[in-house]
Amino acid sequence: MSAEGLKNRLNPQTFIPERAAGLNRLEQFVSRAGQDYARRRNYDFGPGRRGNVSMLSPWLRHRLVTEEEVLTRVLAAHGKTEAEKFVQEVFWRSYFKGWLEQRPSVWLCYQNDLLACFEHMEQDAALKAAYLDAMSGQTGIECFDHWIHELVSTGYLHNHVRMWLASIWIFTLRLPWQLGADLLMRHLIDGDPASNTLSWRWVAGLHTKGKTYLARADNIAKYTEGRFQPQGLAKTAEPLLETLEHPRVELRLQSDPLPSDRYLMLITEDDMAMIANRALQPSGVVGLLATQGRSPNRIGHRAADFAMHAMGNMLAPFDAVAQSADDWAEPLMQSAQANNVRTIVTAHCPIGPARARLDRAEPKLRDAGLRLQRIVRPYDALVWPHAKAGFFGLRKKIPTLLQALNMTS
Repeated sequence: MSAEGLKNRLNPQTFIPERAAGLNRLEQFVSRAGQDYARRRNYDFGPGRRGNVSMLSPWLRHRLVTEEEVLTRVLAAHGKTEAEKFVQEVFWRSYFKGWLEQRPSVWLCYQNDLLACFEHMEQDAALKAAYLDAMSGQTGIECFDHWIHELVSTGYLHNHVRMWLASIWIFTLRLPWQLGADLLMRHLIDGDPASNTLSWRWVAGLHTKGKTYLARADNIAKYTEGRFQPQGLAKTAEPLLETLEHPRVELRLQSDPLPSDRYLMLITEDDMAMIANRALQPSGVVGLLATQGRSPNRIGHRAADFAMHAMGNMLAPFDAVAQSADDWAEPLMQSAQANNVRTIVTAHCPIGPARARLDRAEPKLRDAGLRLQRIVRPYDALVWPHAKAGFFGLRKKIPTLLQALNMTS
């Protein structure tokens, strides 16, 4: 079948960019979050047959729905033992966030290496041709090509598929992992700096040193129920190497109390539900997008549209509109002046495009006499410090963490 014919067969997933839609998706899934999820979570049944997984990641990535809300609802329905696998998956997301927060140089190196890869391709015709074939789904590896078209068409891929795709990209096609990570960051609605970057590094043997993930034909055939039976995949997966070390830095996650005087609330795509907190009473609200910061290339329309419309929907009750800018200082100073405030409050942004823009803006805001106050969610302050090494260290703490979160069902 032609590439165009394959794309025409793919029906886009339904990801409504509203908090209510995310909560509704959670309710639809919660009955299957126990043993049913544990048995069937690794199966990729194809677009339109995703009942075995939650598909909550687009809402979680933008924190239209929070990890705490998901854990509370699932544990109430199933308890810790029955929902163990699903609970662990939620904490995997928190683990990646906390790990990258403690090693920000990984994200910076990825960005620099990515630019170097694009520059190198301009001098290497063979590499550029192979890359263009891969990103357009024209490699001749049926499953891989299908998944590329699914990614672009829907903005979503099953988690197991992401691992297979990354492994084929790195070990079969022999392409730089940074180029593949960039492709997913551009198109995934849930494209997340921590989860995406560290997952690719894990497959490549860089996250857990020397431990790689090899996509095998029999595994793909089993977990796609025979839809795909690829030929010619790599038989070995030698870990990639890097010379640069990424030392762990100390986490600083303390929040100041909310200001007693007037303040402006900044909403970013990393935590859109913050504005839903009824305890917050800002004098004004401003929303700033950093979606384009995911990549030096154009962002896929599904990822860009979801972020833009989700923020627009959260801002609508405040008569505010989402803005997109590389320099956040100017719109923040204008909004502060319009609302007659000297303090700007926002949710703590984890490592990524929004954080970079906020860090660059803060000195300019300070020079203008404005105070930027970042609020850390108690969940993050509790969980992230345990992401010091491998996931196992955090996993051991899950029962204690749930107890501290008052989730003892």
